[in-house]
Amino acid sequence: MNISIVIPLLNEDESLPELHDWIVKVMNENNFSYEILFIDDGSKDKSWSVIEALSAKNANVRGIKFRRNYGKSAALNVGFAATKGDVVITMDADLQDSPDEIPDLYKMITVDGFDLVSGWKQKRYDPLSKTIPTKLFNWATRKMSGINNLHDFNCGLKAYKSDVVKSIEVYGEMHRYIPVIAKWAGFSKIEEKVVQHRERKYGKTKFGLERFINGFLDLMSISFVSKFGKRPMHFFGLWGTISFFLGGIVSFILIIEKLYKSYNHIPTRNVTDQPLFYLACVAMIIGTQLFLAGFLGELISRNSSERNNYLIEKEL
Repeated sequence: MNISIVIPLLNEDESLPELHDWIVKVMNENNFSYEILFIDDGSKDKSWSVIEALSAKNANVRGIKFRRNYGKSAALNVGFAATKGDVVITMDADLQDSPDEIPDLYKMITVDGFDLVSGWKQKRYDPLSKTIPTKLFNWATRKMSGINNLHDFNCGLKAYKSDVVKSIEVYGEMHRYIPVIAKWAGFSKIEEKVVQHRERKYGKTKFGLERFINGFLDLMSISFVSKFGKRPMHFFGLWGTISFFLGGIVSFILIIEKLYKSYNHIPTRNVTDQPLFYLACVAMIIGTQLFLAGFLGELISRNSSERNNYLIEKEL
């Protein structure tokens, strides 16, 4: 099968028939073999009934319905696991992503050899309250991830080699960082394509400003886990040692100064009367706690069932 199209959705019953017909038109025009996977993330409207009707009409349509709303990352993760196509396309269900982009995305994966192609909605039809935070979010992600050729990490329209989606896990709200996750999994051929952004035709957006706060926290989390998940002592042990060492040096200097002045009968304050001494003690305590955190992290990591899971590209 050429293409699997994964579409997570929440309360989009009005747009689904039009989106389905548009996708089928593009697939038939290009003679693609395909499947469409609608992942209903706990919709409360008639979305699932619409999916059932589309599946009855078109054997290439499949659907998965969650009992409640788990989020877009969960929907994508389940959808990725169910795909059968050589190339996986993800797109939103609100008709703001154009299926006409699919042939070019497919070519960039199969002919140009990219692992992942991310859409860039260069011209957006969103209010400033959404576009400005989006630009800041994308700038921060570029700087922290090192993927400097992407301008729109959160674009729902993306294309992947099947190996990519079968090798990564998307959870929490990590769908924003799939290119980052893919890069750290060893898929470095990542490219961008300018895509059309359409105005929302039905319903209203499901995302608020809180997603940018959550997005920043998720970026910090994934950055830490990807770098130190299998070797936490490298982070906690390093900073713990530095903190303990600095606190110990300051305490040693204060004690030596006190002994020197006492020996030479020079008036001086007690070491315990100096705020710097207590700051040094706090630094030593924090250093000890950090070191113990790294030690416990190492114990947990070494007993994890995934401690020796590595992605193998080729084998003879």
